[in-house]
Amino acid sequence: MNFLASSKHSRRTATRLLAVAALCAASGAHAQQVAVPKTLRLIVAYPAGGVSDVVARALGDRLAAQMGTTVIVDNRAGASGAIGMDAVAKAAPDGATLGFSAISPLVLSPHLGKLPFDPLKDVAPVASVMYSPVLLIATPASKAKDFRALIDEAKAHPGAVRWATSGSASLGHIVLEQLHAAAGVDITHVPYKGGGQQLNDAIGGQFEILSTNASPTLSSHIQSGKLRPLAVGAPARLESLPQVPTLGELGYKAANINSVFGVFAPAATPPALIARYNAEINKALASPELRAKLTATDNVPTGGSPAAFAKEIASEFESNGRIVKAASIKAD
Repeated sequence: MNFLASSKHSRRTATRLLAVAALCAASGAHAQQVAVPKTLRLIVAYPAGGVSDVVARALGDRLAAQMGTTVIVDNRAGASGAIGMDAVAKAAPDGATLGFSAISPLVLSPHLGKLPFDPLKDVAPVASVMYSPVLLIATPASKAKDFRALIDEAKAHPGAVRWATSGSASLGHIVLEQLHAAAGVDITHVPYKGGGQQLNDAIGGQFEILSTNASPTLSSHIQSGKLRPLAVGAPARLESLPQVPTLGELGYKAANINSVFGVFAPAATPPALIARYNAEINKALASPELRAKLTATDNVPTGGSPAAFAKEIASEFESNGRIVKAASIKAD
């Protein structure tokens, strides 16, 4: 099946996700009384050692302590999270398997081609965990003192400003395309395959602008003055960079997007179990230890109900479909 963007698919996404979430909400009153498996497998859709993996393991530790279970982390990286989400979709819906991933395999990947699972019906949102802001960084090759100066430079010299992302159809690419449309500028996209090399090239001034998710390594280069943050895609300014405005503040609300991460279950998982896990995840996110782990890497805790998470996913699915179609974005 080819999951090309369409309003029909968007409506189906919203209907199916919200239906599952409504069932979970109905079961929420009895969530704490529902027994959970003694061993829980947490599939992480990213490699071991990265920021996402560190957060997932910290969450797993909290859940294990709260529920008296054993949580086994299973890294299933690849295909921008689609491999991990496929493993979640195909797992037995007995509550013994959950997945930790960004929502991009559900809201962006389907618009770029075929997937081995159906994001419309094969996974169920359990809880939003965090958002990871997208930082827009000036390298030594850029003379822009702030974001408005960058836009002025791009207008004065069409195509001269080079903007690096982690690849075509990445979140950074989506931000760039939104700015193309909103600001009417011509900026050259420089897609990389992943984040390691692009950060090294940013320090070396191989391009003017880098858009990337927050990380401890990036923070260290900002603090040393090697890289300059111009703006951030986030609902609010970061505590660690209070002087850096959001893209929303700067007048680019459509480009003010970030990576949302959460926990998912196989779609047929009993709603009462999903409600129990949702309650436990929200409890874990309220703990000072886990919140400190997230904020130390500039990730922001979220939480909330399955219904709220499902609504956010449905909205992002529809929005990304429009962007991909309008900009004719293709996957690498």
